[in-house]
Amino acid sequence: MITFVQISQLLQSAIVFGTVIMFGALGEILTQKSGNLNLGVPGIMYLGGIAGLAAAYAYEMNTANPIGFVSLIISFVAAFAASALGGLIYSFLTITLRANQNVTGLTLTIFGAGLANLFGGMLNAMAGGVGQISIRTTSSAYRLSISNVVSLGPFASIFLSYGFMAYLAIVIAVGLFFFLGKSRTGLNLRAVGENPGTADAAGINVTRYKYVATCVGAGISGLGGLYYTMDYIKGTWTTDSTIEALGWLAVALVIFATWRPLNAIWGAYLFGVLYWLYLYIPGLTRSSQEIFKMLPYVVTIVVLLRVSMRKKREDQPPASLGLSYFREER
Repeated sequence: MITFVQISQLLQSAIVFGTVIMFGALGEILTQKSGNLNLGVPGIMYLGGIAGLAAAYAYEMNTANPIGFVSLIISFVAAFAASALGGLIYSFLTITLRANQNVTGLTLTIFGAGLANLFGGMLNAMAGGVGQISIRTTSSAYRLSISNVVSLGPFASIFLSYGFMAYLAIVIAVGLFFFLGKSRTGLNLRAVGENPGTADAAGINVTRYKYVATCVGAGISGLGGLYYTMDYIKGTWTTDSTIEALGWLAVALVIFATWRPLNAIWGAYLFGVLYWLYLYIPGLTRSSQEIFKMLPYVVTIVVLLRVSMRKKREDQPPASLGLSYFREER
């Protein structure tokens, strides 16, 4: 029987795990609401992770007494900027040049993974070997929580033992909910995703909306890679393809959440529970453990089937998702 302590540990692991993919999913939801299907989320998360790590490493290695807040800001801005640049590359290819969105997204994933592992390997070599990168100041700033300052009970620690980015993900989700559903700009963006021709005829600058949504969405997704690097693995770099796996989980979460930002919150934590549940079930073989790791994808398929059969419009993706728009063809 699972004890309260084990349940607490499972929930904490699920929240940390879920936060990584929540960032990726929220950025992709914003992107897809504009009609762009960016399958380069894993590559963008790679770019965010390595850019933040490299910026923090450069600052700490060239500063006698690095300040945690300063290194946090530097790495955060670097991660967002690098990820947004990945979104800009995708936007130029798919919006301006009208390249195939699926192929471009997959290419971006390969490009991001290769570039990140190249620079990650260089940083490892400079630091003296794999896992030897030392950015304790930056990582500690990201992992600073209330529980580091105040002694908390086991129940309170479930909610208050995380760095600021775990709460930032929730704030972004709530912000996107109000932006997409309540603001004029958000409603215009949804119109672009549903029918860019009609939106164009109404005076909405379709190209601008697509570019901004895709670049900002990529920046948000890249924060997932930053959180993984700075908090999840405590400021180091590995080449075990975990970021790529989490990136694909983020894409799956978009479908599971039926393109609703608030659904991405509990959906991300549910994915985390399902992924780590095997650790708390005794007697499982290695093959059984892999089945548990597959559960998030299984429940996504179930949700996709349910959505397809019910055919409720509010549960469907934007009507023009994945389709390039050329004004002269409307």
